[in-house]
Amino acid sequence: MNNYEIMMNGNVKIGEYAPEFEAMTTMGNIKLSDYKGKWIILFSHPGDFTPVCTTEFIAFSKANTYFERLNTCLIGLSIDSNPSHLAWLYDICLKTGITVPFPVIADRSGEIARKYGMISNSVSSIETVRNVFVIDDKGIVRTILVYPMTVGRCIPEILRIVEALQTADCNKAATPANWIPGDPIIIPAPNTCVGLKERVRLIEEEKNGMSWYLSFKENECNNQMLREENVKKIDKK
Repeated sequence: MNNYEIMMNGNVKIGEYAPEFEAMTTMGNIKLSDYKGKWIILFSHPGDFTPVCTTEFIAFSKANTYFERLNTCLIGLSIDSNPSHLAWLYDICLKTGITVPFPVIADRSGEIARKYGMISNSVSSIETVRNVFVIDDKGIVRTILVYPMTVGRCIPEILRIVEALQTADCNKAATPANWIPGDPIIIPAPNTCVGLKERVRLIEEEKNGMSWYLSFKENECNNQMLREENVKKIDKK
């Protein structure tokens, strides 16, 4: 398999640089590199004027301010035409009063969709599935989510993922299961005998863990991250 075939089969992996692209959108031409220094949510939807996709775009639009607080930009994509996108977004605005505040790529050739692996031929060869790519401010793919056609995305969970990644990066730590903003985070396990003994002593003293390999601390970073109550407000707008 040559490099072109690999690219077109969507060989995008977590930890690698996101493939560059240039595309026509509802807000004019954009390039991925235009967003240098920003986190990006690149997400695909199966088609314009479809019910599940409409609910998702309304939800993403309501949450856009919260993504912006996390230095994160939304970019939508499908293989529909730009006029179709514009007509659909206009209809959403007319019926709900909500203006979609982010660009939507018209990937008519499917080149970007195939590059990122957004088309599953076993589901449809002409529609993108519900992919989400979380790309950090250095252009590295940090999370990949794939949803079936029939299941709408949970936008608060995507927000939680972005904040969890940013919190882990800032603290050089990790987040535990079911972590939400404001919860303690996991301290990296020690890698020496001296460090192990010191960790055990601290756990006994501070009551902040289960064992030497699992202990917690408070988030030491303050970068305007979302609080749990803000996430809950999204669906109430």
